[in-house]
Amino acid sequence: MNIKYIITGFSLFLFACQSITPPDIIPNTIVPSQKLITYQQMELIGFIHFTVNTFTDKEWGYGDESPETFNPLALDVEQWVKTAFAAGMKQLILTAKHHDGFCLWPSEYTEHSIKNSPYKNGNGDVVREFVAACKKYSLKTGLYLSPWDRNHKDYGTPAYITYYKNQLEELLTQYGEINEIWFDGANGGDGYYGGANEIRKIDRETYYGWEDIILFVKNLQPNIKIFSDAGPDVHWIGNEKGFAGSTFWSTINTDSLTIGASKTDYLNTGDPKGTKWIVGQCDVSIRPGWFYHADQDSLVKTPQQLADIYYKSVGRNSLLLLNLPPDKRGIIHENDVQALTDFRAIIDESFAKDLAKDQMASANNTRKKHPKFAPSNTLDENPITYWATDDGIFPAILEIDLNENNIFDRIMIQEPIRFGQRISRFEIDVIGSNGWETIFKGTTIGYKRIIRISPINTRKIRLRITKANNTVAISNFGLYRSSHKEKTTD
Repeated sequence: MNIKYIITGFSLFLFACQSITPPDIIPNTIVPSQKLITYQQMELIGFIHFTVNTFTDKEWGYGDESPETFNPLALDVEQWVKTAFAAGMKQLILTAKHHDGFCLWPSEYTEHSIKNSPYKNGNGDVVREFVAACKKYSLKTGLYLSPWDRNHKDYGTPAYITYYKNQLEELLTQYGEINEIWFDGANGGDGYYGGANEIRKIDRETYYGWEDIILFVKNLQPNIKIFSDAGPDVHWIGNEKGFAGSTFWSTINTDSLTIGASKTDYLNTGDPKGTKWIVGQCDVSIRPGWFYHADQDSLVKTPQQLADIYYKSVGRNSLLLLNLPPDKRGIIHENDVQALTDFRAIIDESFAKDLAKDQMASANNTRKKHPKFAPSNTLDENPITYWATDDGIFPAILEIDLNENNIFDRIMIQEPIRFGQRISRFEIDVIGSNGWETIFKGTTIGYKRIIRISPINTRKIRLRITKANNTVAISNFGLYRSSHKEKTTD
């Protein structure tokens, strides 16, 4: 055979081998479902606390309030939704029933509801209006049904659990798709209880039968996300300040968690050895209270405070749930709207331009030396593409050359979490007059980590990953400059 054809054939064989796309990196044992990835990508959602408490100036109603107390004269549910939409929220959750037991829909199982209020002469249904407005503006819908009920005569007995499930069925079968149902640890105490006016205590570990309720909910709406201390889809972050831990894992063990009685520090950090992937949710109110109080009109969180909360929630691998309580008119107060508007402007301005996008990226190792895993994949703002190293490479170093000196004070890093959360220790260096200088040391990254630093003027920056539980992989690395300061450090 002619030697020329042998060489040509071998060259074609080598080319074909190089063209074969290698498989993705091996996923961790614990990875998120696509529905949880999509859920966390919303990043910012809202809470609407609105009930008789709004009119009695209370945070927790006792349960003896007359339905006639609920009488908003200018209720505008679309104003709530438009306000949330303009702030960049992707979902709103409504308190369909708070601890006082008053229902914002005409439940057939109680008289303590909107059907006996002056609102629309008893023909109103705020839940229906709310769901319709969310759908109109393409926001996902969530509902909160308080497990505790200070009005119901049967609370504390098995009969109340039947009542509770009946109301869940009303909410989850009569209003279309509900994206999230919110359960908290409201576990009894003093209340009206149909006129008994007494303290009722329950065994929080057994009374509600949460496993059965969760199964019941999932059977009604298979795609719904359930929030509680223990998930199963979304878990409380352990405080009502809106802050996740500076180290935060999306994995957690739920065996020892009890709704309403879980260790808050554990919820705030997650667990690198956790056996379930449950998204962390940081809940906080824009005001000191969760319901509207006129004497808090001057105490609305400033745009800078809201931005700080954003960085310590979304920027720490969590999702931010911000409460917006409508006032007695039935609209979100002007002060709250202005604070939200200015907050959104801060975030939009701060991340308007990625200085690293499409610049030069290099690494000390590229998996299989294949372009599928190239360092440049971190600079395309695409969450699907990623840079990866061969197994066991530490430190794994990603270096960005900006072509010329640039000033930045925000760094954003993302892992391709469909393969799991991996990184547990990293450092960031910049090139200076004396060579490489370390400007930040961190632990977890996850879906998104945003780091605020003092403004840096440099041409080169590098990410050094020194510890991970599996092959190193990064999907995005961005650099930004903000003109806003939040008087805090990371």
